[in-house]
Amino acid sequence: SLGALVCDLEPGTILASDPNILDKLKLCPALTGAQQDALNALLLSGDTAYGDPSSWDLQTLQDLGPLVLALDQTTLSLVAEAAREDFRRSIAAAYISQGHSQREKSLILLRALAAASAASQPRLQRSADRCPYGPITAGNIDDIFIYLSPDQLDQLDQCLSNDVLIEKLEAVLELPITTDASRVLKKKVDEFFQGSGIPEQQLRRLGVLSRLYTEEEISQWSVTSSDTLSALLSSSGGEWNDSQVQQLLSRYLALGGSLTGPLLQEIGGKHLCNLQEEQIQQIPAGAIGTAGQLNISSCSQTKKDQLYGKAREAFASLASTPSHYYCQIQPYLGGAPAEDLKDLANAGVAINMDLSTFLALNPEELQKLSVTDVKRLLGENLRELRKAEHEPSVVSWVQQQFQQELDCVLGIGLQGGRPEPTGTASPAVTSPAGVTSTATVTSPHPTTSANVTSTATVPTSPHPATSASVTPVPTTLPTVPSTSASVTSMAIVTTSPHPSTSTSVTSTATVPTPPQPSASVPVPTPTAISSHSTPPAEPRSPPGPPPPSTSEPTPQAPPPTL
Repeated sequence: SLGALVCDLEPGTILASDPNILDKLKLCPALTGAQQDALNALLLSGDTAYGDPSSWDLQTLQDLGPLVLALDQTTLSLVAEAAREDFRRSIAAAYISQGHSQREKSLILLRALAAASAASQPRLQRSADRCPYGPITAGNIDDIFIYLSPDQLDQLDQCLSNDVLIEKLEAVLELPITTDASRVLKKKVDEFFQGSGIPEQQLRRLGVLSRLYTEEEISQWSVTSSDTLSALLSSSGGEWNDSQVQQLLSRYLALGGSLTGPLLQEIGGKHLCNLQEEQIQQIPAGAIGTAGQLNISSCSQTKKDQLYGKAREAFASLASTPSHYYCQIQPYLGGAPAEDLKDLANAGVAINMDLSTFLALNPEELQKLSVTDVKRLLGENLRELRKAEHEPSVVSWVQQQFQQELDCVLGIGLQGGRPEPTGTASPAVTSPAGVTSTATVTSPHPTTSANVTSTATVPTSPHPATSASVTPVPTTLPTVPSTSASVTSMAIVTTSPHPSTSTSVTSTATVPTPPQPSASVPVPTPTAISSHSTPPAEPRSPPGPPPPSTSEPTPQAPPPTL
C-alpha cells in the first residue's frame, strides 16, 4: 500500500495507475495543480467507478468528496445542469452552519459551479467580463455566496441588481454576510428607494442592514407602528448602539407611538435606561406590568425611582399576596423608598431577598432601615450579607447601628457598629424609703473645705403616714490642708396642720472652695427633697425666718423644693 506516499505521486503515475487510485487521493490534504490536471483527465476518460461526467447526478458529486474541489470548468460543464443546481443548493444550505475553513472550500465550489453554468449559457457568457460567474438572479440568489469575500465585493455590486436584492432581501440576509458586504447591500437598498425614503413596510425587512444607518438617517424614518419598531429592535438583526436606539425610540414617540410591554422587552433594560426622563415618564404603568423581568441596574437613581413608581402602580393589585408581589416588583426595588421596604419586611411573609437585589437598593434608603428590617428582608439569605460587608452601602449602614444590636439580632459577625452609649444618668426614683446619691465636683483651684450641716423641717402632703427621708452620702473631694470654715444652719419651716406628716433631711458634704483668708464664711446649702404622695399636696405656709445665730449671720436657707 502506498499510504501517504500517494500524495507525492507524479501526474503521469496517476494517469497510469488503477482507477481505484482515486479513493487513495481523497486522503490527501491538497493536490498540486499538475496532480489536479491528471485527476480531471482520468475522470474525463470515463474509466472510473464514477463513470462519464455527463452521467453524474447529485449523489455522484457528493461521493467524490474532497476530489470535487479539484474539478475544473471543463469537467463540471459536462455535468447536467440539474445535477449542478442540486449540488449548489446543498452546498448553500450547509454553508451557514459551517466553520471558517469549510466555508472557504464551499465558496471555491460555488464559484466553480457558477463559472461552469456561465460557460454553458451564451447569455451568461456575454456578461463574463463584468460578472465572471454570471449575474445573480432571483432563481440563483444563493450564488451570492460567490461574491461575499472581500476580493469579490465589486462584482457583488455589479452582478446583483437592486430589484433582485429587494425581492429576495430576507433570503440574502439569512446568509452569513460580512460587514463590508452588508455596506454594499445597504447602498443598493438606498439607491432603490432614493428620493422617496424607505417605506415603513420595508423598514421591517432591513434586519442587520438597519444597524448600519446613522442617527441622522434614523431620524427620517417613518416608524409609527409598534410592529415596525418591534421588528427593528429584534435581536436577530444584531446589536444596536445606545445612540441609535435612543434616536429610534425618540422618533417613534415623536410620531405618536406608545411603548407597550412587548416593546419594553425588545428594548431591554440597558437601552431603556438610555431614554430621557421625560420619555420614561410617558411609559404607561400597564406596560411595565407586561414587560417581564427588566434589568434596570444601569439606570440613574432618578430613572430607577420613576420606573419603581410605575411598577408599584402596575402590581398594586398583588399587594395582598406579598410573596407574589415581591416576585413581580423585585427588578424595580432599586427605586423603592425606605417606607415601602419596611412594609415588605413587616409583611408577615418571608421575602428572602437575594444579596444582589439588596445591594442594588438605593443606598440612601438603605441607611434608614433598622437591623430588624434587614433581617426580615434577607430572611434565609441573611448570612450572605457577611460576604458583602465591605460594600460601601453595607459599611455605611453598619456604622449607623449599635454593635450590640448587630450581634444580638443578626448574629453573623458583622463588625464596625457603634458602641453602646456610656455615662447615662439613671432616672430619679421617688420612694418612701431612703435614697442615697453621690456627686463628685472637681475644682481647678486648690480647695478649702467646708463642712456644712443643714437640717430642715418642711411641709409635706396633708395625708397621714407619708414620709420620705433623703440622706446624701458624704462625699469627700480632694482638698489642700488649709483654713476650713464650719457652718451650721438650721431652718424651721411651718407645716400643714395635718398631723403625722413630716420630712426630715440631713445633708453632709465637703465642698471645695477657692483659697481665701482664714475666716468663717456663711455657705448656703441647697437641699433637694423628693417626696411621694398619692393626692396633690395642699398649699403650704411660707417658711419662717431662721433663728438668729451667735456667730456671723447665716443667710436664710432657700425654700425646699417639693
